[in-house]
Amino acid sequence: MTTPTELLAAYDRQLRTDAETPGAVAVERLGPLRLVTFDGGRGFITYAGLDGADAATIAGWVAGALTHYRSDPQIRKVEWKTRGHDRAPGLHEALLHHGFEPEEPESIMLGRAADLAVDVPLPEGVALRRVTEEEDVRAMSAMADGVFGDPVSIATADSLLRRLSRGDGMELWVAESGGTIISAGRLEPVPGTDFAGIWGGATLAPWRGRGIYRALTAARARSALAAGKTLIHSDSTEYSRPILERSGFLKVSSTTPYLWSAAA
Repeated sequence: MTTPTELLAAYDRQLRTDAETPGAVAVERLGPLRLVTFDGGRGFITYAGLDGADAATIAGWVAGALTHYRSDPQIRKVEWKTRGHDRAPGLHEALLHHGFEPEEPESIMLGRAADLAVDVPLPEGVALRRVTEEEDVRAMSAMADGVFGDPVSIATADSLLRRLSRGDGMELWVAESGGTIISAGRLEPVPGTDFAGIWGGATLAPWRGRGIYRALTAARARSALAAGKTLIHSDSTEYSRPILERSGFLKVSSTTPYLWSAAA
């Protein structure tokens, strides 16, 4: 699997299933849609495809999905995950009509784990490690919230800790300097597939451009290989995409999250 077509076919075949949503509390079905509920009042909508549906049918699914989540008072945010290579007539318009707002598009990046698992020199005084203790997890989560311009979320850290306690395969990795977490990211080995995902990459601004994120990615790739995963997938921002491209990864499509929030 080396061409974009082959990699995208593997992505669609292996990842656009329940394998896409580790840690889900519940999954309901609405037509081809998977209506996923996560800890912390978060909904997530994905699907393997839209079965050639027309615009009216798709609009009905959007309305039905939102009705499903509105019936649960714990749900505060819902993400609808779109892919650029899907045939989805009228989906953008239906999502806007029902109060979903598009975020920035991201690149779906795929490649071999072995191409990322390289030695990367770190700046003096910077070290990498995997974290599992509550204090470390909360510090990691707070750092990432700050990088993305969000308020510190206790609920996000709580969700990560619950997942660690369940042992679903998720790994949390950080880079530190002087006892301060300066970069972080998750590894998500996907059971029953060739893939592991690398997610949540965040680096404090003063430390960017110094190879730290690339080293953190290499550490996660080595861990993925040790778990028997030969392929890596990532939804990459324009910051992380070039890092993966330099390691031979290919952009096979794009994904745009559409977000809905409950009224305060």
